[in-house]
Parts: sequence; C-alpha cells; structure tokens
Amino acid sequence: MTMDATLSGHLQELRRGTVVVASLIVLRTPGYGYSLLETLSRAGFEVEANTLYPLLRRLEAQGLLTSEWNTDEARPRKFYRTTEQGDTLADTLRGEWSRIDHAITDLSVSTTTGREE
Repeated sequence: MTMDATLSGHLQELRRGTVVVASLIVLRTPGYGYSLLETLSRAGFEVEANTLYPLLRRLEAQGLLTSEWNTDEARPRKFYRTTEQGDTLADTLRGEWSRIDHAITDLSVSTTTGREE
C-alpha cells in the first residue's frame, strides 16, 4: 500500500467522526441535507452526499435527530433538527475532542523537547 493510500484511509477515519459532531452542531438550527452539505463544505469538512444522507438517517434512527417534510415549496424538502439527546452527545463529543487534542499536543511537546511534562 502506498503512503498516499495509507494517508487517505486514515484521513477518512478521522473525518468520519468529526462529520457526526459537526452535523449535530449545525443542525441545532433546522436544515435540510443539501444545505448541511454546503455548510460543512464551507467549514472545510469534505463529505460526499452519498455519505451524508445515510449518516442523517442513522442519526435519526439513533434518536439524535428528528425530521419533518416541508411541502410548502414546489419541491418538498426533509428538514432535520438535533434532538436534546443529540445536543448532549455533541457537547460530550466536543469535550472529548478537546481532551484528545490537548493530550496530543502534550505528547508532541514532550517528545519534541525530550522530556515529559
């Protein structure tokens, strides 16, 4: 396996979890799938529609999102919103992300300086 393929696989794993957290945070304000895709893209999250829509369905099945159809416009759209349980999970995952980030930073500092903090 080439280094590019290895890197690509690891980046995909890293992004997978971050897209869950980002989606739960963004959907605290109701939105539909395509607008979420655009918002995530603008924020630097590379996610394909064929990855995002199954994720939204899975999060809804887990009780982390609710959805409803808006049929007021010419084209019906399914709007999603983070549930209270989804809010709690997003906050918990953000806290864990912060803890892991600090731990990696501490490891980087201690190995760069050659000493343990």
